[in-house]
Amino acid sequence: MQSLSLTQLPAWSTFTQAVQQATPDLEQLCLIDAAGLSVDFSGQRQSPALQQAAAELLEQRHFQEQRKLLLSGGIANPTEHRAAWHNLLRAPAATADVMHERERLNTFVRDADLARRWRHIVHIGIGGSDWGVRLSVGAFGYTKLWREVRFVANIDGHAIEAGLADLNPHDTLVVVASKSFTTAETLQNGQRALEWLQAAGVKNPFDQVVAITAHPERAAEWGVAPRHIFKLWDWVGGRFSLWSSVGLTTALSVSSDVVAGMHSGAAAMDHHFETAPIESNAPVQMALHGIANRSVLGIASLNIAPYDSRLIHLVPYIQQLEMESLGKSVDIAGNPVPVPTGPVVWGMPGTDAQHTFFQWLHQGSDGAAVDFIMCQQADHRWKNHHQSLLANCLAQREAMLRGKTVEQAYEECIKQGHTPKESEWLAKHRVHQGGRPNTLIVLPRLTPYHLGALLALYEHKVFVQAVIWGINPFDQWGVEYGKHLASDIIDEFNDQPCVKAHDVSTSHWINLLKKQL
Repeated sequence: MQSLSLTQLPAWSTFTQAVQQATPDLEQLCLIDAAGLSVDFSGQRQSPALQQAAAELLEQRHFQEQRKLLLSGGIANPTEHRAAWHNLLRAPAATADVMHERERLNTFVRDADLARRWRHIVHIGIGGSDWGVRLSVGAFGYTKLWREVRFVANIDGHAIEAGLADLNPHDTLVVVASKSFTTAETLQNGQRALEWLQAAGVKNPFDQVVAITAHPERAAEWGVAPRHIFKLWDWVGGRFSLWSSVGLTTALSVSSDVVAGMHSGAAAMDHHFETAPIESNAPVQMALHGIANRSVLGIASLNIAPYDSRLIHLVPYIQQLEMESLGKSVDIAGNPVPVPTGPVVWGMPGTDAQHTFFQWLHQGSDGAAVDFIMCQQADHRWKNHHQSLLANCLAQREAMLRGKTVEQAYEECIKQGHTPKESEWLAKHRVHQGGRPNTLIVLPRLTPYHLGALLALYEHKVFVQAVIWGINPFDQWGVEYGKHLASDIIDEFNDQPCVKAHDVSTSHWINLLKKQL
């Protein structure tokens, strides 16, 4: 357990001072190659003093020991007293039980493929049981799949209605993914899917239901046959569960080879994270720049800008990973963290983003740090499209980094034929502040290997930031509180006694809505 808060560490004041004195060096390329990815930090503040201060900060936070604890399956999640051993799930040689479950999943997929069974898949899960599968299926199944996949996450009845609409119930597999197998949204949607199968005359609906959970006994009690229950482990956080049997839907829709490739890329990034020196360790350097931007420079948000339309679900995936992990204001010792922690994470793919919010990124009063992500090679034959995509990515990044002075803007206006007086006025509207921090992550192409490496890069970055801030990135008590309150309100909707006093507004709406429910 960390005994000192961040600002009590001698290295923190040195780090803070070094960040404030450093600037991006536009003449110095700062590039790290990691597990097949190229991560360009040239758009972040750099200096020898900053690197030295960062190394001292990591040492005073016992980073080496914390990393070893994480990667070896030690108690990395102290508030729930368990490991966070998701890296084991993608290890080439894992423990016997993990390898056994991996083989069970692959056998299930092989048998289904040989029989050409399950024309439709309805994947029911939420949060970590949903976003990673959406991402992987979207990335590698953006063209026609022979199995149609529908995702149902939201408790809104419109979601399950749309998920089941026009499917053939007799050729549909329902995948119910819930670590606890108590998730209200997932079980309620799962029950509705069962009723849909029954109404269609399916003789034994549970023959067409698969459960993925850390509590197989609960799935069995619900009615799922043991052969259709795939295991998770308590030490796999929901937002890291893509690497587990939750990937079943990915394997059924875009192949087990895609899943294996993602595992391989993530394992390569695990090795890089474990062995690369601090100064050339991509996740560590990403984390340090993130700490500098958020806790020293006061930049409140991180924009994710993937210049590849197949990565449309990458933004919410990283959003959950970072905001659920780093949305904490109390350190492991229970004391308030004295600096701002996890940023708001948001974004959308370029070039759509350029026509939505990039104006704010360039000239807004706050601005944000930006992670630009692009693939060198496309998987289509439209060369001019890909050239335009890459050019836009590089140009938007350069504009944020270099900026435009009032003198440059004035000369630009004069060249466009404006009068000196008009130019003086217009120039003030065309100034770009510049120096806005950004990182460029380049994949050779979008393969399962490189996507796996990219996701692991962000996972380890989040872990390092948590170590520095002194927080636990593997729990989420804030979410749990709201779930408990919702359960109480549902009871009240069903005319059970109120167990807790509400504020006047909540009471008003409960009483009003009860009359129409």
